[in-house]
Amino acid sequence: MALDLAVGTEHLKNGDIDESLYSRQLYVLGHEAMKRMGSSHVLIAGLRGLGAEIAKNIALAGVKSLTLFDPAPATISDLSSQFFLHPDDVGKPRAAVTAPRVAELNAYTPVSEHPSQSLTSDLSQLSRYQVVVLTSTPLKDQLAISDYCHQNGIFLVITDTYGLFGSIFTDFGKDFTVSDPTGENPASGIVAAIDTDGLVSALDETRHGLEDGDYVTFTELQGMEALNNSDPRKVTVKGPYTFSIGDVSGLGQYKRGGLYTQVKMPKFINFQPLAEQLKKPELLISDFAKFERPQQLHIGFQALQAFAEHHGGSLPRAHNEEDALEILKHAASRAGDGEGKVELDEKLLRELSYQARGDLSPMAAFFGGLAAQEVLKSVSGKFHPIVQWLYFDSLESLPTSVARSEELCKPLNSRYDGQIAVFGKDFQDKLANVNEFLVGAGAIGCEMLKNWAMIGLATGPKGKISIADMDQIEKSNLNRQFLFRPKDVGKLKSECAAEAVQAMNPALKGRIAIRPDRVGPETEHIFNEDFWEGLDGVTNALDNVDARQYVDRRCVFFRKPLLDSGTLGTKGNIQVVLPSLTESYSSSQDPPEQSFPQCTLRSFPNKIEHTIAWAKEKFHSYFVGPPEVVNLYLTQPDYIEKTLKQSGNEIGTLENLRDFLVTEKPLTFDDCIVWARQQFEKEYNNAIQQLLYNFPRDSKTASGAPFWSGPKRAPDPLKFDANSPIHLGYVIAAANLHAFNYGIKSGNVPENHYKKVMDHMIIPEFSPNPTVRIQADDNEPDPNAQPSGSRFDDNRELEQIAAQLPPPKSLSGFRLEPVEFEKDDDSNHHIDFITAASNLRAQNYAIVTADRHTTKFIAGKIIPAIATTTALVTGLVVLELYKIIDGKTDLEQYKNGFVNLALPFFGFSEPIASPKGTYMSTKGEVTVDKLWDRFEVENVTLKEFLKDFEEKGLQVTMVSSGVSLLYASFYPPNKLKDRMGLKLSELVETISRKPIPDHQKNVIFEVTAEDTTDEDVEIPYIMLKLRK
Repeated sequence: MALDLAVGTEHLKNGDIDESLYSRQLYVLGHEAMKRMGSSHVLIAGLRGLGAEIAKNIALAGVKSLTLFDPAPATISDLSSQFFLHPDDVGKPRAAVTAPRVAELNAYTPVSEHPSQSLTSDLSQLSRYQVVVLTSTPLKDQLAISDYCHQNGIFLVITDTYGLFGSIFTDFGKDFTVSDPTGENPASGIVAAIDTDGLVSALDETRHGLEDGDYVTFTELQGMEALNNSDPRKVTVKGPYTFSIGDVSGLGQYKRGGLYTQVKMPKFINFQPLAEQLKKPELLISDFAKFERPQQLHIGFQALQAFAEHHGGSLPRAHNEEDALEILKHAASRAGDGEGKVELDEKLLRELSYQARGDLSPMAAFFGGLAAQEVLKSVSGKFHPIVQWLYFDSLESLPTSVARSEELCKPLNSRYDGQIAVFGKDFQDKLANVNEFLVGAGAIGCEMLKNWAMIGLATGPKGKISIADMDQIEKSNLNRQFLFRPKDVGKLKSECAAEAVQAMNPALKGRIAIRPDRVGPETEHIFNEDFWEGLDGVTNALDNVDARQYVDRRCVFFRKPLLDSGTLGTKGNIQVVLPSLTESYSSSQDPPEQSFPQCTLRSFPNKIEHTIAWAKEKFHSYFVGPPEVVNLYLTQPDYIEKTLKQSGNEIGTLENLRDFLVTEKPLTFDDCIVWARQQFEKEYNNAIQQLLYNFPRDSKTASGAPFWSGPKRAPDPLKFDANSPIHLGYVIAAANLHAFNYGIKSGNVPENHYKKVMDHMIIPEFSPNPTVRIQADDNEPDPNAQPSGSRFDDNRELEQIAAQLPPPKSLSGFRLEPVEFEKDDDSNHHIDFITAASNLRAQNYAIVTADRHTTKFIAGKIIPAIATTTALVTGLVVLELYKIIDGKTDLEQYKNGFVNLALPFFGFSEPIASPKGTYMSTKGEVTVDKLWDRFEVENVTLKEFLKDFEEKGLQVTMVSSGVSLLYASFYPPNKLKDRMGLKLSELVETISRKPIPDHQKNVIFEVTAEDTTDEDVEIPYIMLKLRK
């Protein structure tokens, strides 16, 4: 531990950032914000569940130092949400026990205890911190600390939760600077025109992505050159494709070309101290369906503080009517008078009193994520802070299936007392006997399991948690998957996560089933019908859409509730899927992933994303595709005759085989260096010269416009320079990857050796080939595409290449090693190659290059992630889980949610109801749920099956199962004769020519049918139940 910490401190002194640990967070915050965080000292006061959540999130994020203050002894009820405490810690000072466990999370964040027994006895002790966070702190102490912090430029965050209620307050002082209010990438685009009134039009009607008040700068304008690299101009949006930059008189006439780029301008905010904000609060709305509630809670929370002050620090007793009446009196005295008087909601404030002693893990997770993000905003200036209050509640999570009373909610000297105070003992028993399936044990999975351990999910005699995750722990996971430690790297996530939460709550021992398997069609014999039917619910913690859709389909089929959630940087969402009530996850789809036209990538890139996509294609065409083809040639009999005839690219495939097995096959590492240098010449000099030969700089289009204009940038060939880090870096990466393909050891070859080998090479002068044709536009046909029917027409050329190939038998045992792309191994040259290849291409086209970090993000399709968002989102998921376990069927009680902590924005909505349909039966109109309903049938004959549906008023016209068409009304009688007497299972096996697997207990049929009105109607699918 001491050694790790020393290394971490040294890194911080040098201003370095451990990208292998922080990579996903860096893509959220950026290097500058993280460097500012790395020089900040943070104090957290109060270490019950909420304080522990904030400490965990800040430690993972990385600050200069984290100091914890809470000298009070831990109580048994703290275990409701304080996941760093163990039962044997009861009676010990919270900070003393918690600090060393927080320190384990991140060697780069030193964690210590605040040396004093009181924060207010000497306020000057706070001057060593940049940020102070207060939880579970009396109001009089909050006010004293607030005044001191405001006067001394110390940022302050105050946050508390009471049962299903919570609040957060921020004060970042006068003239607080927000350097980047949104965190979104700056908008940019190509200029099509600028008129004399300053109206800018984007090229090809591309949406500019700007908003009123944004600022832009220009480059590469021809005409109006004075705008190039001038001061940012303020934007007024005129439409999705046009915006105004104001007065352009005296700047000349626009001719052509040019790029615009958004400039992030700083925003300045004046915060008021707590004393002023208590009187006139500035409230951020967390749920627009509860627009009036923040004002009520602002008074209610002050009433709780007043009650505690009158009762020696104690809050109202759970469900105690006498205490609730006192809270109402305190609230009434703070409601104001005259026109400004607030009409109090007594029912709401009574509920606040009932729950005041409540301590819920999901509420701590929500506000812990929120407060930690505000701390990071304060020290980094990145993202817009909360100004200045936010109140949130989840009263919809209160159970209605069980009774709540003072007797049922009283403390039992149990670790769940903080939850029993809100929900009552009977609901605690319900939570304990749930069978829940968690799919994924990554960032969301870890947070979910922590919450489940705290709330006592599945700890009873009938309780069970199944965890499915086949992945192993990597170093980059440690930044946000907080159940894992450095010693766990390389182990299975599912096993380590289960072990960690069993330590948090020993009652989970024997209740967790670890399944280190992917959940998908290939594991349906593992996750079989018995498994799914035994579940009470499913929670997704997945980061890829295909897997989420598969689990969603299984939940629909087995009619199980599903809670799905995801994060993307500071954005997060949750969706509730309820059988027979809501639409499913798959009912809506995200927009397709952005793709670039091939013509643009091949010849006309105009932004760095194009060159990175091109470089990744080159990575595949050099180090992945050809070695795979070589291995197929060496292992598959008659490969050329069989496979090649179907590929449509015979010459290219044969040329790859010839190059990799004969003409360019390396014997030594020096040969690999020579090969890499030749690829540089081919791609960055020869290909560019050929392009400029086909389309000279003064080329015109058919309409007479300059060919090289708009998105087409005229390139320049590159001359190799061994002293250029990018040029040499390309050769080093390419040579090492080529050597890897052939199993040639490269060792630690010094740079001088690469230069020495290249010095002895003779690079022939390039002469453009007049027969080469290049596609000028994606809308035009590719001049190099093979016309239909031409394959193997030129047999002579193919035979000549094939004749050069060694027979596979002569290379017995020889195989190439294709490269498997891995973005997170900094020693494997993968990202090094793509970065160098992309940046060289960018230099060809005068495109601004990208550093390795940015290239890795784009090429690796990395999902940016930060622990704060993950914690908050899982808190919201568990608040919905309470409702599902309670058995609520009123859709209005459930909340789908979308949050963006950067703005900050919170959006909640009622889940969308599942689609319904109707058909006319013999007994009148029948309503069906198009998603959740199905017809279940026994294993009858096809004839009986059709008759049963006739009696329902449905004339079946077609029946299929998978790709097999089992019945069609247009089939001739002689074809149907043999099928009518077959049982449905026999019919499926006969037509598909495959047996039904033993583990399968049902078969799905899709049918088309007409109802009694002879109209085609959409009816649910049919499930054949097999009795095995």
